[in-house]
Amino acid sequence: MTLPVDVPTRAEVERLLAARDASCVSIYVPTSPLTQDAQVGRIELKNAVGEAADQLQAVDADRRDVAEIRELLDEYVADDDFWAEQAWTLAVFASPAGARTFRLPNRLDSAVEVGDRYYVKPLLRAITFPQAAFVLALASGGVRLVEITREGPPSPVAVPGLPSDAASAAGKASIADRAPVRRIQGSEGQRVRLRQFARKVDSALRGVLTGLDLPLILAAAAPMDAIFRSVNSYPHLTERGIGGNPEERSDAELAAAARAVLDELYAQEAASLRERFEASAAQGRASTDVATVARLATYGAVDTLLVDIDQKVPGFVDAQTGAVTFADDDAASYGVVDEIARRVLLSSGRVLAVRAPEVPGGGALAAILRYPP
Repeated sequence: MTLPVDVPTRAEVERLLAARDASCVSIYVPTSPLTQDAQVGRIELKNAVGEAADQLQAVDADRRDVAEIRELLDEYVADDDFWAEQAWTLAVFASPAGARTFRLPNRLDSAVEVGDRYYVKPLLRAITFPQAAFVLALASGGVRLVEITREGPPSPVAVPGLPSDAASAAGKASIADRAPVRRIQGSEGQRVRLRQFARKVDSALRGVLTGLDLPLILAAAAPMDAIFRSVNSYPHLTERGIGGNPEERSDAELAAAARAVLDELYAQEAASLRERFEASAAQGRASTDVATVARLATYGAVDTLLVDIDQKVPGFVDAQTGAVTFADDDAASYGVVDEIARRVLLSSGRVLAVRAPEVPGGGALAAILRYPP
């Protein structure tokens, strides 16, 4: 069974960022895919719903709106089937018009926010860098697909049509079987049969992986590693794999090795972004000033925005000019960086939610511009 996640698409994030209502509630609750631990998240959501209602009442929100939101959210708390399948964080967004939830593969801090728009920035973390991946453990004697996340145990993935081994894929008792006269045999024949096996594995994987963008990490020894890469059709196969015979490793051992691969991918991407920021700054096409970036984002000048996932900057951004007014963190204000992110996304820019050390300049955000201001 795979981890039950529903990471938002870019279009869904944009809809959340664009939503406006006098009473918007955003809740983030750590959860667990382990059924025996589900009750903890359930209780935390119940408490968060009560806290959100208190915050709305404190700013004199319409009583009917508060009652409607509470009823919507209480339905999630009471739904046993809903709690039977969770991931590592539950994100909930509710207004009198309805509610939307996302089960995320990464663990986020608890948060309860109310205002006239949703608090979306933590959600961006789930779509910034891979929080999950697939491991293809491939050997001539067997093949299996395993899903891994940043936390928790790995999950075997059922793949319809997946051949059990190279020999059966070739219709032979062994890939070392001698071939008829004038047919390929010996080591050349074995490579041909391994390639046939790899093609059938790739074909079967399409039914599971098509449309996804999670990394696929190959665990295989030579020559199987090179053979599969030569026939692979999945665009997100990582360059770095896991060496050695995967039949000698447990799923947990493969998961540990795969997380190291993900960490390397993350580090490479973060380093690449920092280098790009520094090069852009040298050309006058970068900024770390919140007010400046807000104005530039309003006019579509931001190409890439890095934001500190943990830092909130409350205030207001003028709809026409992008001028920022900083304010206290209350139900009337909203996250300025969230609003900047919305404007960047709506102008076809890229937004990345990262940890504080990965934001150039050490502030709340850093922007790479399309052209000098």
